[in-house]
Amino acid sequence: MGPFATFMARRLARACVLVIVVASAAVLLVHLAPGDAVTELGLDPARAAAERSRLGLDRSFASQYTDWAGRLLTLDLGQSVRFQRPVVDLLIERVGYTLLLGLAALILALGIGLPAGVLTGQRRGDLLSRGIAAISLLLLSTPPLVTALVLLLVASRTGWFPSGGLGVPDGSGPMAALEIAFRYLPLPAFALALPIAASLERLQSQAVAEALRDPCVVAAQARGLSASRVIWVHAWRLSLKPVLGVLGIVIGSVLSGSFVVEYVMSWPGLGNLMFEALTAQDLHLAAGCAAMGAALLSVGLLSTDIALASADPGTLESA
Repeated sequence: MGPFATFMARRLARACVLVIVVASAAVLLVHLAPGDAVTELGLDPARAAAERSRLGLDRSFASQYTDWAGRLLTLDLGQSVRFQRPVVDLLIERVGYTLLLGLAALILALGIGLPAGVLTGQRRGDLLSRGIAAISLLLLSTPPLVTALVLLLVASRTGWFPSGGLGVPDGSGPMAALEIAFRYLPLPAFALALPIAASLERLQSQAVAEALRDPCVVAAQARGLSASRVIWVHAWRLSLKPVLGVLGIVIGSVLSGSFVVEYVMSWPGLGNLMFEALTAQDLHLAAGCAAMGAALLSVGLLSTDIALASADPGTLESA
């Protein structure tokens, strides 16, 4: 195999291990919690015992885990006790909303954070760059939960956006999709994007400041190139490597933060589904949500590795 094939094989193997470990941790956490899925149904003792026997909840943890792991290898995630439906069907219904929210937040974070970082990196010390840096530090110190609550308060007071949830769009088709995009998506997307944009701004600012001191950039300035060309062509290209290096962490932040934002803002994605699974102690559903979340994170990390390898092929040898 060539270097790229070896690189991809290693990354895919790590992704599979990550999915199995995260899903296994979810199974263990649900098992360790007091009670079980049948307890939440409120059945009388005789019916509850029969239901536990039917679902296999009266067996040992090792037996339950072995059965679950065997199903996972065949991509059978089992049946949800709470919804009485296959877990795969529930995940397919919800994952699109999480992807939509995550993609919108990532685009916003990149669109706000990177240009702001280039601006503050080239104008360090002036009033504008200090103001942007202060806002970034404030957003960095504010958890997504608090940001979401503040935005919900603003939405409820101003009426500019629906204060949570997805609602029922009027009609169907492209117009309904546009209604979702312009009415219901901005609030959770901004709640998720702002802290990430702040971290990207700080990283990009430092990277641009260092790139401007690079000999090739200094030489470009000496040749009389315009300031905008020096910044956006030469310095920014040099500053991309550290940004690409943390993009996987950024994608992970989008995913982990989306679970909190989804719950607070009643967005019908995997975060809300995971919360319902945990409160109902629905083992198969919780494990399925965890596995799907880890799979999405793995795809994000793999995309970052590929982008970093494209920018610097030397990373293929060290990976």
